[in-house]
Amino acid sequence: MTENNSHETTDDGANALETDGGVSTDAYLDKEINIFKPATPFMRDHLLVIWAAFLAWILVVFGPVTGALLAPEFFAETTVLGGFPLHFFLTAIITPLGALVLSVAYAIQRDRLDTKYGIEHETETADDASTVAADGGDQ
Repeated sequence: MTENNSHETTDDGANALETDGGVSTDAYLDKEINIFKPATPFMRDHLLVIWAAFLAWILVVFGPVTGALLAPEFFAETTVLGGFPLHFFLTAIITPLGALVLSVAYAIQRDRLDTKYGIEHETETADDASTVAADGGDQ
């Protein structure tokens, strides 16, 4: 297999590039991405959703462990659902369910942001012969 280390150029010297078939948008591609100072309203709102989900995830995942570390007697002596210790119930059942709920909540919030800012995720039909597979090959 030969290596191609150069880019093809057109007659005017510009690079001829092909996309991988992904969604193209000009909504924020020309902006510098900085998580501490978002450049667009979409980035600001999306960053708020991400930080809120991250803080909720920290609480869901590390809350039971931290609680058991700070108050071991309470977590070991308190039983739920017919004799399970509270620390076991929280880490074995509530934490995975919490992560699932957080995933669903993030997806819902992201869809709301996409709708608010007019971002559409359209798919092309497979009948189009000019489509390119995600790995760069022809479909």
